[in-house]
Amino acid sequence: MIDETITELVGTKAACRAVGRSRATHYRRHRQSPAPPRQRREPARQPRALTEAEEAEVFAVLHSQRFVDMAPAEIHAVLLDEGVYLCSVSTMYRLLRRRGEVRERRRQATHPPRVKPELAAEGPNQVWSWDITKLHGPVKWTYYYLYSIIDIFSRYTVGWMVAPAESAALAEKLLGETIAKQDVDRDQLTIHADNGSSMASKPVAFLLADLGVTKTHSRPHCSNDNPYSESQFKTLKYRPEFPEKFGSIEDARAFCSKFYRWYNTVHRHSGIGMHTPIDVHHGYAAEIRDHRASVLEKAYMAHPERFVRHHPVPPALPTTAWINPPDQDEKTPPANSTTKLSK
Repeated sequence: MIDETITELVGTKAACRAVGRSRATHYRRHRQSPAPPRQRREPARQPRALTEAEEAEVFAVLHSQRFVDMAPAEIHAVLLDEGVYLCSVSTMYRLLRRRGEVRERRRQATHPPRVKPELAAEGPNQVWSWDITKLHGPVKWTYYYLYSIIDIFSRYTVGWMVAPAESAALAEKLLGETIAKQDVDRDQLTIHADNGSSMASKPVAFLLADLGVTKTHSRPHCSNDNPYSESQFKTLKYRPEFPEKFGSIEDARAFCSKFYRWYNTVHRHSGIGMHTPIDVHHGYAAEIRDHRASVLEKAYMAHPERFVRHHPVPPALPTTAWINPPDQDEKTPPANSTTKLSK
């Protein structure tokens, strides 16, 4: 190879001509000897990071039989209710991501954007959403029908029923009993549903009109207009213990009874500040949030260096639940999506 000092003095072209070598050969051999890559230094451990013992404790909790099927945000809320703080939700995700344990386990469906009705609830028993889903029976083409009514503000299931068929008469009976049980006044409640035969039936319409209840429906061919009921059915059918088929209608009713008891009284819902639906529906959420705040305050006083961005606070309590909030830029009110029923 040509000495680099010669090329610096006379230039590459003159040096190649002097030794009888083409410049292409010189550049090719020069490129074949790249400089060795720089060694990257290991990043220094953050002084506020969890110790190895604390990380092991967090993994032990996340992998425990009690919490293995819960999301980190729900685990965090349950521990706060018990007066325990291990780390933040983001730290749990970071530790799980380091081991490759964070991934979507369900098949996700995608839907195009659609125009939907606009409904708002600022408290319990203002807007309910209801729907019917099929549960597979013991043999092919055999189904049981689950009727479910959910309060969109508290996510509390106010009424449900498993029946052998989809029937307007059964829907009328369930709605009437549920409205009476919740002691709903006239002109207080709006009930939203899709355009199924039972939902749009005359018996249901006449019942709601007699009770002074406003009725709304999803737009034609837009089943996604009923997000609260659809989300609850997804939670039901993706539970680890949900079977591929039920042996009898009694089995289906027993399973749903257990599920709704868990959903209403145990499940911490992200849409209501990681509270249980029963606490929000009956007004206990504010007291529980104060307790969580005191637990976080003690954790902050013990290790303030671990809370860099802001003082730790529990999730805010729900204020308004929407089915499709209106566009904030619109100067005119949206088209009325509710219809007051009359006889």
